[in-house]
Amino acid sequence: MTIPGERRDPPRRYLSAWIGFSAGGTFSQALTVAILLYALGIHTVRALIGWPGSVAVLATLVVLSSLSLFGARHRIEWRGILPLSLLALFGFAAVSVFWSQYTWVTVGGVFYALAFGALGMYLALGRDLVQVIRATGDALRILLTVSLSLEVLSGILVDQPFPFLSIQGNIAHGGPIQGVGGTRNFLGFLAALALITFAVEWMTRSISQSTAVASGVLALLTLVFASSPVTAIAVLVLVVAAIALRSIRRAPPERKAVMQWVLLVLVLVGGALALGARDRLWAAIGATSDVETRLRLWTDIRSLISLHSIAGWGFTGAWQSDVFPFTLLSTGGRPSETGLGAFFDTWFQLGLIGLVILLAAGGLALLRAWLTASDHPIVAYVWPALVLLLIAVTALAESYVLFESNLMLFVAVATITARKRSWRLRLPHFEHGTDLPDPR
Repeated sequence: MTIPGERRDPPRRYLSAWIGFSAGGTFSQALTVAILLYALGIHTVRALIGWPGSVAVLATLVVLSSLSLFGARHRIEWRGILPLSLLALFGFAAVSVFWSQYTWVTVGGVFYALAFGALGMYLALGRDLVQVIRATGDALRILLTVSLSLEVLSGILVDQPFPFLSIQGNIAHGGPIQGVGGTRNFLGFLAALALITFAVEWMTRSISQSTAVASGVLALLTLVFASSPVTAIAVLVLVVAAIALRSIRRAPPERKAVMQWVLLVLVLVGGALALGARDRLWAAIGATSDVETRLRLWTDIRSLISLHSIAGWGFTGAWQSDVFPFTLLSTGGRPSETGLGAFFDTWFQLGLIGLVILLAAGGLALLRAWLTASDHPIVAYVWPALVLLLIAVTALAESYVLFESNLMLFVAVATITARKRSWRLRLPHFEHGTDLPDPR
């Protein structure tokens, strides 16, 4: 006679074994690379398998990452490091469904954003910083290699554009190219992210010198052929920031505070000068037409913002161009897919309240990351600071941080930095707890 409980026991054992396997290092690292490949190359994923297939992949990755975190729950310290500012941002986006002018679009947009937020939490909690950097480097080497290969195939070997991938085949003319990013600006973002990641990989001895050189050349080639004005400004800012960080990290402890204040003054002065000479700057990097396009779109957005300026129209993430009021907004005669700027876009979707929360979340994360990068002996902590700076500069001209890969990276890096600098870790409840290990 078979006892009913015994029939359920084998499935239970199989599930337990799978959860244990998913928490292992090999599976977790492979899953991390898969998450980054999917998120950073999502335009190409959607082009190949459509929205339903892409959502199915996203759901699968969320389930697998949840099982992996559940299996490793006993060795993960998560209390006190989930940034309250991030929770407020996602919470306000979720409650915007109650006043949204497009309720079901907001519901879908919130769940979509939460899914990428969950993947970002997995990167931050399930892997240590060095492992995240290595996985990002592996994913970017694949994506940039595929991008240049597709561009060579389209622009030189076949000499035909690939419209379904948004590849125009301009590599033979020196660019701009789109690769797996779909646009030159996003491909430029991937190349800039790759430069940061490959440099930190080399400094942490995660890759050999020959691999570092080959990877750097790959990223530079992609950056040059992408011809992205947005990325050109971002790279300039990153170079200055990297030099400043190097100087501060090498300075004696008693001089670091003074150097930080001097740097802040220089940043404010430099920002004022750049603002005053912005027209010359746009012309120098060939961004005049892009700026004019954005200014026209932002003028139209401002007229709609005035109708719901405090709480916004309702969260969507990426725009639904067939839904009012997005039908009223276009660029170059075509419906616009984003607000081409995270700050105007956030103000439009979540109002002034949402914009303040986003600025608070981003500013706090960047401050934590910069201070940690300045003081921490492990050079890997330079990566979160530079990645957040790249996201922040890009947010001035693109809305990437509100959805998909940039949202995922923002959540991951903000959580990683909170692990070292969260004010809640100084409360008595955490002072007597187990110290978080340094990722090595």
